[in-house]
Amino acid sequence: MSHAFLQELARFGPECRRNGMTLARARQYCRRLAYTHYENFSVASLLLPRRLLPHFHAIYAYCRWADDLGDETGGGQQALDLLQWWRAELVRCYEGRSSHPVMFALAPTIARFRIPPKPFLDLLLAFEQDQSVTRYESYEQLLNYCRNSANPVGHLVLYLCDSFDERRAQLADRICTGLQLANFWQDVARDLDIGRVYLPAEDRRRFGYTDADLEARRFTPAFADLMRFEVERARALFHEGMPLVKLMPVEIQPDIELFVRGGLAILAKIEQIGYDVWRTRPEVSRWDKARLLAGVLWRKLRL
Repeated sequence: MSHAFLQELARFGPECRRNGMTLARARQYCRRLAYTHYENFSVASLLLPRRLLPHFHAIYAYCRWADDLGDETGGGQQALDLLQWWRAELVRCYEGRSSHPVMFALAPTIARFRIPPKPFLDLLLAFEQDQSVTRYESYEQLLNYCRNSANPVGHLVLYLCDSFDERRAQLADRICTGLQLANFWQDVARDLDIGRVYLPAEDRRRFGYTDADLEARRFTPAFADLMRFEVERARALFHEGMPLVKLMPVEIQPDIELFVRGGLAILAKIEQIGYDVWRTRPEVSRWDKARLLAGVLWRKLRL
């Protein structure tokens, strides 16, 4: 369990009484979460229109709390009970009755951008699934998980940009699923540490990488071939989703491009270490991020 999050839960969880919440205090709380918990937010926020920042902070804070309720509270029934409480808080938010700082900040965002409950609720389904499903038999099953764990985030971004429609949503789904898969392939070892395996069993069998190899964390030619295959799958999703950039408002295009190129950079790092994610966790360095940002800004200035 995370001691830091348990402190937050004691302050703002189901057992505490919250009085005197104001929008300014709620937004300050969400802003702090965004900048202290998400290492890439400070980079992405450089490109966002200032007027949208409080709304992005609120969306991020909702996702952060949901994620931590699922992963940082001991799991199992306790996590499920807390996620159910968070769902009830969302309902109260839509009814104008929640005093939780995240929901207090989220309410005007929901109203301003006419965001329906579905993407928020779909995220909770994924965190609940994490409590009982730790391995995936097929790639299709993994994609179904991503439809709740990743794709709703893209839909929320589209709503914040007044750009949600079916075409853009489909392209955003490609990008968000690609990002989720890139994170899975980056964190194969970390996930196994907590008992989760996102490499589909059907793919492991196809390349001859056995369960015994997996549990022993053996780096073999079969594992390299398996990871190469998964990396190419994720890369294809990014390329399929890239047309979304040109379909977004001009002021948002650099941010969307930065997310895509950041995901591609993770995949490139996996390739650079020869796919041995057991030995080394591939990471995009600060220099890499600065280079990506500079490239996106240069392309923006040339338009």
